[in-house]
Amino acid sequence: MFIGTRYTRAKRRNHFVSFISLTSMIGLALGVVVMIVVLSVMNGFDHEMRTRVLGMVPHATLESGQPISDWPALAEKVQQNRQVVAVAPFTQMQGLLTHSGTVQKVLLNGVDPTRERNVSIIDNFVRQGSLQDLKPGEFGIMIGDKAATKLGVAVGDKLTFVAPEVTVTPAGMFPRMKRFTVTGIFHVGAGEIDGYLGVTNIEDLGRLHRWKPDQVQGLRLKFDDLFQAPRVSWQIAQTLGDHEYYARDWTRSHGNLYQAIRMEKAMIGLLLLLIVAVAAFNIISTLVMVVNDKRGDIAILRTLGSTPGQIMAIFMVQGTVIGVVGTLIGALVGMFAALNVSAAIAALERLIGHKFLNADVYFIDYLPSQLMAEDVLMVCGAALVLSFLATLYPAWRAARTQPAEALRYE
Repeated sequence: MFIGTRYTRAKRRNHFVSFISLTSMIGLALGVVVMIVVLSVMNGFDHEMRTRVLGMVPHATLESGQPISDWPALAEKVQQNRQVVAVAPFTQMQGLLTHSGTVQKVLLNGVDPTRERNVSIIDNFVRQGSLQDLKPGEFGIMIGDKAATKLGVAVGDKLTFVAPEVTVTPAGMFPRMKRFTVTGIFHVGAGEIDGYLGVTNIEDLGRLHRWKPDQVQGLRLKFDDLFQAPRVSWQIAQTLGDHEYYARDWTRSHGNLYQAIRMEKAMIGLLLLLIVAVAAFNIISTLVMVVNDKRGDIAILRTLGSTPGQIMAIFMVQGTVIGVVGTLIGALVGMFAALNVSAAIAALERLIGHKFLNADVYFIDYLPSQLMAEDVLMVCGAALVLSFLATLYPAWRAARTQPAEALRYE
């Protein structure tokens, strides 16, 4: 241990070997930093996908071919399943919103303001107004800030909703339209939701469908574990009646995106591990140069009685010290960077006036980061293992040094 750690430091007559050790250490640290930061960003996307996007869209829905009349009784049956946390009625209609000649497509969601809070996190993102402002008969609407900006409206302004149906009159066919009043604006940070989702009272949307006041399209289900939603929702639909009800879950609407994030994290992690491997195997070249530089020292140690195993251990200690110090520095810097990367990128965007993540392209418009202890431990463990393996060949080569041959020209 003493000799191995001494060899890590510079020698008066040769600073080059020490410089190579330093660069190997820095390279390993940078590899660990990059891997921790990127995995944290991927965790952030995964977390935001689960909490924000999947907190706004239904975990699963239960629908029928016809409007559901006695939905409170149906909701009571559904909630008997232990995995169902909450149930709320909903009605949907696709169409267009128009204002002053500007047109925006929209998925209009009719909700019960009281029950919607149990199945959605929309309350967390409302910037103006409230769900309670969506009173029946007043035809109020809440839209995302992206849609509000495009349409040029604010709270209190009027919008025209154009339904994808026509009304036949003696004068001809006319599209069905209804005036709505903007009662609230929300911002989720997901362009898909902020731009194309509208929320109104379920009774008002039922009138647009020309249904009875107590009829709804279906029930929105919230599960304790959203990954169980596909299986459990299908089981619930089967128990309620053969072919009478059918279930849809989040994997049909956003499953591909979520799986893509998980796959990208695995693939990017593997690619970044190669960066760490390259940095770790720089230790091989460092130790090979050290062995060549220390051949005289090795010969003297052997003549003093050191065994080949002890010689091998000396250089394994030196390589391990480089690996441990580089990994620790990389872990500390990487954790600090991962905890602050979101704020740093936001500050940079404000400074240069450019948005790196456009909500029109990405499903969220900011860079999230979530540091996870298991990722840090995995990265550090992989770096330490690779750096240790990198010491084996140079140390074995040092142990094979013959004293007489090394001292021949001394």
